[in-house]
Amino acid sequence: MEKPPTIKDVASLAKVHAATASRALNPQTRGKVSTRTANRVLEAAKSLGYAPNSAARSLRTKTSSVAGVIIPDLRNPVFPPIVRGIEDGLREAGYMALMGNTDGDEERERELLLAMRGRQTDGFILATGRRNDPTPADHVPTVLVNRRTDSSDIPSVTNDNNAGVYSAVQLLASLGHTRIGHVAGPQELSTGWERYRAFVDAMASHGLEVDPGRVVFSTAFTEEAGYRAAVELQRDVTAVIAGNDLIALGCYSALDEHGLSCPDDVSVVGFNDMPFADKQRPGLTTIRIPHYEMGLEAARLLLERIANPTTPAKRVILPVELIRRGSVAPKGS
Repeated sequence: MEKPPTIKDVASLAKVHAATASRALNPQTRGKVSTRTANRVLEAAKSLGYAPNSAARSLRTKTSSVAGVIIPDLRNPVFPPIVRGIEDGLREAGYMALMGNTDGDEERERELLLAMRGRQTDGFILATGRRNDPTPADHVPTVLVNRRTDSSDIPSVTNDNNAGVYSAVQLLASLGHTRIGHVAGPQELSTGWERYRAFVDAMASHGLEVDPGRVVFSTAFTEEAGYRAAVELQRDVTAVIAGNDLIALGCYSALDEHGLSCPDDVSVVGFNDMPFADKQRPGLTTIRIPHYEMGLEAARLLLERIANPTTPAKRVILPVELIRRGSVAPKGS
């Protein structure tokens, strides 16, 4: 039986010392060798089929090259492309992602965090952040994705919620709508809070009234919760901006129950441009967020944080784009 290649075999093929090869193959120490040398070692390892002994390395360095990734709802189509971006970003640096799903349960999240820390996870990317979440007590490197806290001490990658909601209000106002409603997301989450505040500000910027009866709050970013909230909307609205796409689908159901048609009677705009939003009937007008890029950027921020844990926390805000489809029409059309 052929013996598996060793670090010495890799070093010999790359024409470097074994210690240099070891540094080049470890994401934690790769920066200590030149890019040209690192690439040569990586190519040698690939051609030989060399696989580093990660367990042994963990014992030596007290690191695992594993990052914990926790998301709130596997059923929400917005998260798979974000996770793919995270995995690709981590893989480029020799890391792998350890996934966990909380179903929005805070106790389940605490259990996952403890379990993953027990596996010497080097850091976390959390899509579960709440506005009032504290900084991790053990100062483990952590990055928030899609959501953020009210404080500025945890790095985060989010979307430009203000610009997105403003563009939605601008579109509807340009189509003659003045009685615009909002089915907001949960206010304990930055996505729900920021989009609600953006709605109020955008309406004011266009000289439009925000009637309290035209604003309702969904208890979750789900189609079911969106439906339950939307049925409580004041019946004089001619357009609705939803806190996300799933809530928008709940609005579709509520309108149908009231015998109203979208967009003939009420226009609907979502947020996220989740996969298959264009396949709905009617196709959902929405704010497109850069799902994959958000995950990729979160991975980059975490790797930076692992390498330099004391650097100031960065807040990255990515641009969004209004995507118009069949769910909006001029008022009274």
